[in-house]
Amino acid sequence: MNASARVGGQRVAPSVAKVPTTGINHRFSTLYGNRNVIYMNNVAIRKSIVAQMTAEARDVSTPETVDAALPKERGEFAHDLTREQEAAVKAVRLASHLCDHVQSQLKDAEKVEKDDSSPVTVADYGAQALTSWSLLRSLPDLEFKMIAEEDSDDLKTPEGAAMLRRITDLVNHTLSECEEDAPLLTPDDVIDLIDAGRSDGGPSGRYWVLDPIDGTRGFVSMRQYAVCLGLLVDGEIGLGVLGCPNLPQWSVSDVDCNEAGACDPYDEVGIGCCFAAHRGRGAFAGPLFNTEGLPTIPVHCNDLLAPEEVRFMESVEAKHSNHHLSAAVAEEIGLELPSLRIDSQAKYGALSRGDASIFMRFPPDTYREKIWDHVAGVVVLEEAGGVVTDALGNPLDFSQGRYLPYLNGGLIAATPSMHRAIIAALKKIREESS
Repeated sequence: MNASARVGGQRVAPSVAKVPTTGINHRFSTLYGNRNVIYMNNVAIRKSIVAQMTAEARDVSTPETVDAALPKERGEFAHDLTREQEAAVKAVRLASHLCDHVQSQLKDAEKVEKDDSSPVTVADYGAQALTSWSLLRSLPDLEFKMIAEEDSDDLKTPEGAAMLRRITDLVNHTLSECEEDAPLLTPDDVIDLIDAGRSDGGPSGRYWVLDPIDGTRGFVSMRQYAVCLGLLVDGEIGLGVLGCPNLPQWSVSDVDCNEAGACDPYDEVGIGCCFAAHRGRGAFAGPLFNTEGLPTIPVHCNDLLAPEEVRFMESVEAKHSNHHLSAAVAEEIGLELPSLRIDSQAKYGALSRGDASIFMRFPPDTYREKIWDHVAGVVVLEEAGGVVTDALGNPLDFSQGRYLPYLNGGLIAATPSMHRAIIAALKKIREESS
């Protein structure tokens, strides 16, 4: 796979031609060093540098629309979660290692259907157990409370015994490969680690929020998925980490995302992304595998595009969102490019680095959004300069337990200018339909 081929086909703003490429490269090196040179092709970063240099060359102040797409100082956040962020990144990488190992070997007998007909696999359970184990090991002095998607009820039945043995074997195999001096866990240990995620949450205290595999249907279909871990502090998101094993480290395209396109294996150069954000300190990206420490590449959403250049993202499966309404909104605000349909919170990561500008989700009125489907991705995008609200423009409330309150018809995640346009378009569509 050729990285440059993935980004070379995207349109570039006219101002690019006015600034020599050597100057852009020099500014990039000054800002970001020589780490992970593949990010040199990130369209959002390059355009923000070009806009800044063009404004400087004209000896005028950078316009507000340009400034909105540049990295900037964040507001104060009352809590220092540095230790917790480092522990979260380590836990997500460990869980992602298990998921990547399982995806190519998954058998029908290693997945079951939940009451809502969504699949759960040995990797969901194993990733949840490993995340709990890793956080407890990294932060032994801190109280541990977690809101997570899975529980062990099915595994405690006679029918679940074989699956529990397989999960235990996978967890121990991953620990033997990735952790020194890790103890051998028993099936009862794995049950306890899975059930550590049974907390109900609430408006006060600290709660880890985990979706061990967001986009399980994408996972079983060899598409995009994500390991998503966040931390709530008194009802506010303090940090978030996304592990996206199949996401390239360059701008995504139809080949990477669409339902018909098979995912590329991570052992191909540049596959597998980790996104991490600490409230008030920005969002960063980096390789997911074969590395240690926090991601170090600053990312920021791209608010420099005209509507005809804007790409929007939506869920792959129509039952998760009203694609007809998304198309109507896209037409109303003047979008011309087709949507990218991506499973999981990998969408938030892609938006945060400027691959697209919009994610719209309009689920059925009877559907209640779970907080683990959004916590980690929301803080990554917001720290990258994006805006995430319900369909009326209200902020999301993560202080009410395991579910979000009613979202007034949907969820909008976008760059600031596109978010304003979408809210206005939805208002107009509602008025016309009534």
